[in-house]
Amino acid sequence: MPADDVFAPGPRDRTVRAASGEVRRVPEGWDLLPPGDAGLTRKVKALGPSWTVKEKRGRRMFSRGVWAPAGQIEEARVQVEAQRASPAHQRKLEAGRRRREKEQAAYVVEFQSSVRAFLDFAPVHRALERKMAGAIAAHATPVGSGTVARTKRISVERRAEAATIAWMRHQTTAYDHMHIPRVKGKRREVRRMLAERSRSLLQQYRRGHAPPVDCPLEAALSEVAEPRRHRAPVRSAPPASLAPQSEHEARQQETFDRVRARMKARTSRRRR
Repeated sequence: MPADDVFAPGPRDRTVRAASGEVRRVPEGWDLLPPGDAGLTRKVKALGPSWTVKEKRGRRMFSRGVWAPAGQIEEARVQVEAQRASPAHQRKLEAGRRRREKEQAAYVVEFQSSVRAFLDFAPVHRALERKMAGAIAAHATPVGSGTVARTKRISVERRAEAATIAWMRHQTTAYDHMHIPRVKGKRREVRRMLAERSRSLLQQYRRGHAPPVDCPLEAALSEVAEPRRHRAPVRSAPPASLAPQSEHEARQQETFDRVRARMKARTSRRRR
C-alpha cells in the first residue's frame, strides 16, 4: 500500500475516489484526521500509510483531511503535543514571532514610503501626502488583510499604486453604494472609470494646485489622526528643518528617499 495516496471525496460515507475514477472503501480501523493542523498532518503521514483527500472547487484545491489508522493518528498526536510542550519549541516559536514582527514593521515602512513616492505631491501638499500614505498603509498592510499590499506577485511599487487607487475608490467615491448591473465586464469598467478620476485628482496635488472645493480626498482624511511624531512643532520648538530627527524618522526618510529615487529612475528609462 502506498505511503500516501491522494483521492477525491467518494460518493458515500467512508469512501474515496481515485484519479482513475475507481471508488474505494476506507479500510477498517482508519479514522479521518480533519484539516487545519499542518504539523500533525505531516507527522501522521511520516508514521505510515495514509490517504489524503482533496476536493477541487473552481480553480482551487481544498483539503478534506487525511485517512490513516486510528492508532497512527493517536501516536502522532502524542508526539506532536510532547514536542510543542518542550522549552526548545517554545523558544523557537517566540523567535519566529519576533522575526515576523520585525519583518512586518520593516515592510510597513517600505510600503508607506512607496505610497508616498507614487503620490509625489508638490511640497505645499507634503503634509497631506504623508497623512494619506499613513492611512493607506494602516489599512492595507496588516497580515491577513487580503489586500493587494500583501501579494508577492508584483513589485512593492505596483502594490503601492494599486492600493492607493483601491483606497481612493472606497474612500473618495460612491463606489460602495453604487448599483452596478450584473453584466460581464461592467464592474471592471466602473472601477477603471473611477481610477481615472482618482488619478486626475492626484495630479492636481502633484502640480501644487489648490484643492477643489469640497475635495473628497481631504474629506476622507479629515478624521484620520495625525501620527504624534508628525504633528507640527509648538512655538517654542525649533523649525522643522532644524529639529533633530528620531532614529525611526531618519530610517523612514532614508527608505522614502531610496524608493522615490528608484521610481524616478524607472520613469526616466521608460521615457527614453
